[in-house]
Amino acid sequence: MAYETLIVEREENIGIITLNRPPANPINLTVLNELDQAVTELEQDKAIRALIITGAGEKGFSAGFDIKTAGTPEAEKTPARGHEVFSKIERCSKPVVAAINGFALGGGCELSMACHFRIMADSERIVIGQPEIDLGIIPGWGGTQRLPRLVGKTKALEMLILGTRIRAPEALSIGLITKVSSLADLMNDAKEFAKTLAKKAPIAVSIILDAVTRGLETTLEEGLKIELEGSQQVGKTKDAMEGMMAFVQKREPDFKGE
Repeated sequence: MAYETLIVEREENIGIITLNRPPANPINLTVLNELDQAVTELEQDKAIRALIITGAGEKGFSAGFDIKTAGTPEAEKTPARGHEVFSKIERCSKPVVAAINGFALGGGCELSMACHFRIMADSERIVIGQPEIDLGIIPGWGGTQRLPRLVGKTKALEMLILGTRIRAPEALSIGLITKVSSLADLMNDAKEFAKTLAKKAPIAVSIILDAVTRGLETTLEEGLKIELEGSQQVGKTKDAMEGMMAFVQKREPDFKGE
């Protein structure tokens, strides 16, 4: 389909979604609806095995909520819609990588945290954080929940209550991002990382993503039940047999997602 606020591309078995509202790539209801559609489209495409989300232009990954829509009927719908769409990204059966090529603030930070992996460019001007407190509000698209799960309660409270904005090296040190890249190499690094993910057994990858996401929402006992179910499911796949045979034959496995 044609998108008004996104650029959606396919590169081999990688799907790339670019927020296309430069320079700040703010998120409004149209962006959320189109993100929903794009993720659905790429998740259902059997040829695609991993996704990348990034921002257009040279300034921002995303500045988050489009403040120009504040006070409109559209704005009233965005909190719940943001939760729905970001949860959909988090629960995507294919790994999603955020390529943070500019500031990721507020909803932009929340969008990146909904992704399974985050690669961030190391630059003086590129920061990530939840500065909503400086506007007298709180994060509304999952920031109060995903940030402490990623970096721990103490650091999350510091960032949330002080509105701290941090650069890539610190973000890596606290576990907020997966990898630091130079700005020039960011997209190449993100693509190479996504291609590595795409080589893994697709069914096993989707089961791991599901088990970890759902397991963090419940008790250890229930999480172990989720893992056992997933282990039994993946053990019946052709990919599991291929993986074993490849190991014995000392070759690279060729996973088909079957």
